[in-house]
Amino acid sequence: MGSRSRSRRSRRRAVTVHRRGKRAARPTARKTAPRRKAARGPAALKSPGVVVSTEWLAAALFGPRGGGHDPRVRVVDGTWHMPQLQRDARREFEEAHVPGAVFFDIDEIADRTTALPHMLPTPAEFSRHMSALGLSNNDFIVVYDTRGVVSAARVWWTFRAFGHDRVAVLDGGLKKWRAENRPLATGAATPAARRFRAKLRPALVRGIEQMRRNIETRREQVLDARSRGRFYGTEPEPRQGLRPGHIPGSFNLPYDMLYRPDGTLLPPEGLKEVFREAGLDSRKPVATTCGSGVTASILALGLHVIGHKKVAVYDGSWTEWGGRADTPVEL
Repeated sequence: MGSRSRSRRSRRRAVTVHRRGKRAARPTARKTAPRRKAARGPAALKSPGVVVSTEWLAAALFGPRGGGHDPRVRVVDGTWHMPQLQRDARREFEEAHVPGAVFFDIDEIADRTTALPHMLPTPAEFSRHMSALGLSNNDFIVVYDTRGVVSAARVWWTFRAFGHDRVAVLDGGLKKWRAENRPLATGAATPAARRFRAKLRPALVRGIEQMRRNIETRREQVLDARSRGRFYGTEPEPRQGLRPGHIPGSFNLPYDMLYRPDGTLLPPEGLKEVFREAGLDSRKPVATTCGSGVTASILALGLHVIGHKKVAVYDGSWTEWGGRADTPVEL
């Protein structure tokens, strides 16, 4: 009995060893290391619109409780003054600007081969200037000026003309920012260079030959941002050598009718009303013009805000048209 029990135990041990051996012989599953997620930069910032408030910008720069800067938001001072005012916009920038802003010189970032003021440069030149200002195609750019929404609109349009839609205007500009006692910085900006690539959108720009043809075709409505006196030739042009009057068939809407005394744009319904009163047909494309292409951009901005999709700016404007002897003029 004892020997049979020992024999059965020996057989069980042998079976167990055999089975264990089989299990040991099976290939074991490899343990793979978890994949590391690729490092990503900040997610693209969704545009809050083409006009942003001072509250929105302050939150982007300092956080809701002063917590820090959103690296996706870059600020540009686009202040420009008429030459006869003899004001130095760059010096004013160095005396006070929104923290982190860089200065966009409208007269320098321009076509330097023509006598016409601040005409658009080539895409390569624009790319070089923007890269030197530390801007990239991934940035959401907020442009302001010292008056409210004036030359900032020109810079806004320039970015869009070169293919950059991630751009907005600060409603009320530095004027409103200062009135609210928000932080200011001093001194020249020293940004680290980055890469910006521009591509011209011809649909947003009009030249003199296109404006000539339009007098015959009337395909586009022409909307002039100059004062009524300049439009009708009852007051002198600020630049010497220009004829009085306006492009035949054009409408007049002085740019300062688009914003309030504090420099903020009218609300959309108010903008629609002033465009309607100017005689504009909301169903037809528009080419805006002014003295030199700056305040024409305010009209383009206002039209963009109310959803008008087909708007271009005549870059040479009255400085080009009124400065030639071969262009027709109405009074």
